[in-house]
Amino acid sequence: MGVDPERAAWVALAMTPAIGPERMKHLIDACGSATGALSAPVAFLGTVPKMTLAAATAVSQASAEGGAEVIVRAEAMGATVLLPRDPGFPELLEQIADMPPVLFALGNLGLLERPAVAIVGSRDHSGYGETVADRVGRMAASAGLVVVSGMARGLDAVAHAAALEVGGGSIGVLGNGLGVIYPAANRRLYQRMAEQGLLLTEFPPGERPQVHTFPRRNRLISGLARVTVVVEAGEGSGTMITVDEASRQGRTVMAVPGPITSKTSVGTNRLLRDGAQPLLEPLDLLEHYPEHRQLAGTPLPVTSGPPAGPPGRSPSPATCPRRSTGWRWRCRPGGRTSTG
Repeated sequence: MGVDPERAAWVALAMTPAIGPERMKHLIDACGSATGALSAPVAFLGTVPKMTLAAATAVSQASAEGGAEVIVRAEAMGATVLLPRDPGFPELLEQIADMPPVLFALGNLGLLERPAVAIVGSRDHSGYGETVADRVGRMAASAGLVVVSGMARGLDAVAHAAALEVGGGSIGVLGNGLGVIYPAANRRLYQRMAEQGLLLTEFPPGERPQVHTFPRRNRLISGLARVTVVVEAGEGSGTMITVDEASRQGRTVMAVPGPITSKTSVGTNRLLRDGAQPLLEPLDLLEHYPEHRQLAGTPLPVTSGPPAGPPGRSPSPATCPRRSTGWRWRCRPGGRTSTG
């Protein structure tokens, strides 16, 4: 069975250099579909809001065949390609201004349907921070929440592992494509997450991490969760990018207080001074998830959600739920799309 032409064109457009979420949204609005954008003249593409001549030229050089190759490569790895309005596309991500136009997911897709909390912190952390990340991760997972973090070494890895240890769910958001294990020290965690949790990225399979890919990843970490918990963050820590994204998205930020003599708590203590909600004990988190309070401390098995299709196959947009998005992506029987 071949790849649906519109899906292939959509992925090709999303993978085009210089075409981020904002430009892609304008292109779909102006051209009516991804296939329409790929076939539009450069002169017309240049009139689309936010488009530059370089970006318009890049779009004109992209092809649906290239998008189909990306989809086939992802599915060969056992991954699922999710587009906006597909079954299983995270509803909370549909609410952010720079919604990702495509996601590649490997693991338990059912975790995307469950309430989640983001737990983040510095790579260079203290023993105190490690203990807190472990306890909060275990409590959250035991209460039925999905723990989201960025698969970095340090407190991200601690939070992921804590959730898995109690039989809970965890989503690792990558700053690179599937199949690339970064950092190398997290190889075992990567395997565990693919088997017991979920690995999620907007970058195509095999893409290496770069400096600019991590801020893009961070907006998805906060975007997937109602609450972002900052365990430790030194001055100038990249963790603060996630905090900024959470604030921009209108999500709650909680911070763990630390010793005023600790350089790894400078960032969190400043967040508290500036109005972040304090997390003084793990159960404080459940004030934002009252429906989960009674489950705290009870280990939950990881459950497989309803599949979005056969393993390694991406869902057909023909069965899209009718959720409202800011994108003109509409479904018609037979996997075709229309605008409206």
